Amino acid sequence: MTTIVPTSEEIPALAVVRYASELAWADAGAEVADEEVRRLYEEAKQCMDNARWFDLVSLMLTSADVILSKVSDKDLECIFTVICNVVTNSESLEEVRQIAELISGKVTQQPSDKPASRLKILFTLYNLLEDPYSRFSVYLSALNLAINGKVTEHVLPSFKQIDSFLKEWIIGVSDQRQLFLTISNVLKEHKSLAKESFKFLTKYLATFSGEDAQVLSQAKDEAVRTIVEFVKTPDMFQCDLLDLPAVAQLEKDAKHAPAYQLLKVFLTQRLDAYLEFAAANSALLQSYGLVHEDCITKMRLISLVDLGSDESGRVPYSLIRDTLEISEDEVEPWVVKAITAKLLDCKMDQMNEVVIVTRSTQRVFGKEQWHTLKTKLASWRGNIAHVISTVQANRPVEDGVQAAR
Repeated sequence: MTTIVPTSEEIPALAVVRYASELAWADAGAEVADEEVRRLYEEAKQCMDNARWFDLVSLMLTSADVILSKVSDKDLECIFTVICNVVTNSESLEEVRQIAELISGKVTQQPSDKPASRLKILFTLYNLLEDPYSRFSVYLSALNLAINGKVTEHVLPSFKQIDSFLKEWIIGVSDQRQLFLTISNVLKEHKSLAKESFKFLTKYLATFSGEDAQVLSQAKDEAVRTIVEFVKTPDMFQCDLLDLPAVAQLEKDAKHAPAYQLLKVFLTQRLDAYLEFAAANSALLQSYGLVHEDCITKMRLISLVDLGSDESGRVPYSLIRDTLEISEDEVEPWVVKAITAKLLDCKMDQMNEVVIVTRSTQRVFGKEQWHTLKTKLASWRGNIAHVISTVQANRPVEDGVQAAR
């Protein structure tokens, strides 16, 4: 099928109307087809003459289903580029938004049919729009199309610009929630991007801070999902979920309280607490899609890190053995695992069977951790002040010796 090439003799929008109507009425017979094509063509001209741009786009999209199913990808993109360009003619903000919504709605239907081409059409529309909110709406439609059409890889690069997009769109909290949750759903399709998906889920939950109980309740299911994602991800050991009201509400929720308890175990307790929880909630863990052995592995690393946070910085092998519930021979391999995961900086004193820890990762960073940091900084400041005063006290002596020489 030949691609439409606008000429000086015919306005592109009218050429699309003619082409689409001919395609739609091709099986009705020449006499009927000619009459319908002529009628639609004249109606399109009237829309243009009277600057009824929404009506023109609506007319152009009348045969969109036929176009989408019968033309090549190249022709499809060409036709919809012409349709999308109509939006630039309108001087009414309300009409611009209506046109953008109309085109987006039509393009996102049947997402599994030519999804990549449909995405291109939406991004073409996005780039033609000047209204920030219309751009946001079209972008959100593109994300949902990518999910439903299983072509999420095409939208991943755009996430690097989300912060600048947010500054441009200036959208409200409700729209931010929808955006963050949708982005997380896109990222969820890629196992290697689990941490990024979790980050946007956390952003979503953070938007509920300061809301009343009724609004907070809307976030319960996603709060549980976020907890499960944290527990399930093998290389994620830190988060601030306990500080979020959207998560904290689960503690007293009859249905979701166990999820909150599970999170608390992974963020504040050790392996023995997890084993006790798992024994009482094995069916629940299975319903969350959590693998018991994987949870034990993660909790052993977490427990080891927690041991390393002791102020003395010295952890006996025997304590590691008992806490992680492993054999003596497994102690050093587990320490190596923690080092490899960058959870600990330490040395193993094999002679004395002690691990000397210089740094350990904090699972949470709340008031207690801030207080500890403040104490350490005050100690370091005192030590530095003592060194400086010692140096200054010795300087006159050194100066006198040099003068005598």
